[in-house]
Amino acid sequence: MKALIRVRMSLHDAHYGGNLVDGAKMLQLFGDVATELLIRQDGDEGLFVAYESVEFKAPVYAGDYIEAEGEIINVGNSSRKMVFEARKVIVPRPDINESACDVLEEPIIVCKAVGTCMVPKAKQRNK
Repeated sequence: MKALIRVRMSLHDAHYGGNLVDGAKMLQLFGDVATELLIRQDGDEGLFVAYESVEFKAPVYAGDYIEAEGEIINVGNSSRKMVFEARKVIVPRPDINESACDVLEEPIIVCKAVGTCMVPKAKQRNK
């Protein structure tokens, strides 16, 4: 089972000079994807327990469109192991004009992660 969200990073997401977005924003997106996956799997939002790995691969800037995708790869009694990937799919082109953007032919992977969530047995409704 997979889930996908796409959002545009705003100036409010930019935390550093040059409108660079904090990497923690990608983890927030992964948390939203995980929540959807758990609702679809178990009928409950569940809880994020831990990240096994997180790799930041490329910078994200205000104005970038980011697509975050996740998939459940292992289901235990209450644990759900997931893989996540965030990709930059559209970038602003201020060199052309203030509203120009390009759709990337090849998305740029900006972050990858593996994490585990859990849904207590008593809250699992989709058995």
